[in-house]
Amino acid sequence: MVMQRIFRAVIMGPPGSGKGTVSSRITKTFGLKHLSSGDILRANINNKTELGLLMKTYIDQGQLVPDYVMSRLILSDLRKIDQSSWLLDGFPRTVSQAETLDDACSVDTVINLNVPFQTIEQRLTSRWTHLSSGRVYNTDFNPPKVPGFDDVTGEPLVQRDDDKPDTVARRLKAYKNQTEPVLEYYRSKGVLNIFSGTETNKIWPHVEDFLHRKLSSAEQKVA
Repeated sequence: MVMQRIFRAVIMGPPGSGKGTVSSRITKTFGLKHLSSGDILRANINNKTELGLLMKTYIDQGQLVPDYVMSRLILSDLRKIDQSSWLLDGFPRTVSQAETLDDACSVDTVINLNVPFQTIEQRLTSRWTHLSSGRVYNTDFNPPKVPGFDDVTGEPLVQRDDDKPDTVARRLKAYKNQTEPVLEYYRSKGVLNIFSGTETNKIWPHVEDFLHRKLSSAEQKVA
């Protein structure tokens, strides 16, 4: 009898690289629980918790939230789903965060979406968001059914301050400086897998095929 073991994955990529779309396809196809640092941030900001208000000051300036704050929030949520297979999106973003995650649990694979910054800059200028839910649309390749309005609630969409050109440039620079060392960290551990391209729909089949093989191998090991 084949037993399914717990499988833990991290997805990485610059802001606007398609992580949200690929993550939703992974969770739908493979049944992993999706844990998004962005969702956790929004929940704390919307609830105006002490940490939420603190985080908002960093985000509004296009800066990353400090390691100790993010690690505390994420690990708290991971403990709630300790016996589940999961996909972690948006964390870790620094080597310090990666080391903290490793201390808490083992990561089976890291999926990195390698999308050129020029493509991302073009993509983000076309991005519109439903603020209360975090749903994101793109007028070029993922438009809302009714232009300017959320598909689910019908509420107006907005272009976030951090999707505007100057802030986008700062965010990408911050990502490059702080997060690329994390890729080296995971490469040294032999768990980094890179998927390059400019279109999510062309990257996805390669990610899907890789995970089918990875999960099949994991199941055989505990058979």
